[in-house]
Amino acid sequence: MSQSVARALDLLDLLSRGVRTLDALSAELGVHKSTVLRLLQTLESRGFAAHDTEHRYRVGPAVFALASDALDAVDVRAAAAPILRALAADTGQTVHLATYQDGVVTYIDKVESRQGLRMYSRIGLPAAIHATAVGKVLLGGLEPSERERVAAGLDLHPFTSRTHTTAAALLADVAVSSERGWAEDHEEHETFMNCVGAPVHGPDGRVAAAVSISVPNVVLPHDGVLALLPALLDATARISAELGARTARPSAPVPVSTVPPLKETP
Repeated sequence: MSQSVARALDLLDLLSRGVRTLDALSAELGVHKSTVLRLLQTLESRGFAAHDTEHRYRVGPAVFALASDALDAVDVRAAAAPILRALAADTGQTVHLATYQDGVVTYIDKVESRQGLRMYSRIGLPAAIHATAVGKVLLGGLEPSERERVAAGLDLHPFTSRTHTTAAALLADVAVSSERGWAEDHEEHETFMNCVGAPVHGPDGRVAAAVSISVPNVVLPHDGVLALLPALLDATARISAELGARTARPSAPVPVSTVPPLKETP
């Protein structure tokens, strides 16, 4: 661990224990006040620290948000675990659970398929928001203004010829996905893989996580993956119920023949 990171973490620990002044923080850390001030300014810029008019420092709101989200993620994973494993067993395919925090979608659970072909994804790794079903689901769970802000700041890297490369195209896809209650990655992240994803709702009705089913082309064609939607939506509804959500089950998926191909806007 770098010295600066270690000092920043020690500083957060001191703030959480009620050490408030620059002099006291400097004495506790055993470093010059200018060093402590630089660290505090960095932490404040990210919301992890704050100070009042008398320059007394305290833990910032980002710490509480991070702790709350971390607890939510643990709760979601625990509630989802048996249902995810049942979904993977029933479909025979790879199942993911992902959450969103500060512009990053992270896989927090994964059940491997019975197939020999394995995906690159790993628990704890980020997922491409613009090129994964879980990413689109979680982006769709944000307020419209926040959704636009996040999309505008993404690196829209073209993983395949189907990947969205403009914020407008991504937002249009996310809007449709949010309205119908599920999203898809139709060979947008990997040319040989199709995925469908759906939201898990928390007790407040907001999107708390996303579940996806991922299938290689050699196992099922695109239409076959869409045919797994009823099983996926049943699983996400059950997980949402476990979390205390009172949201309506998504409407039945549109017939496969009416699912339009993804088209990139200029």
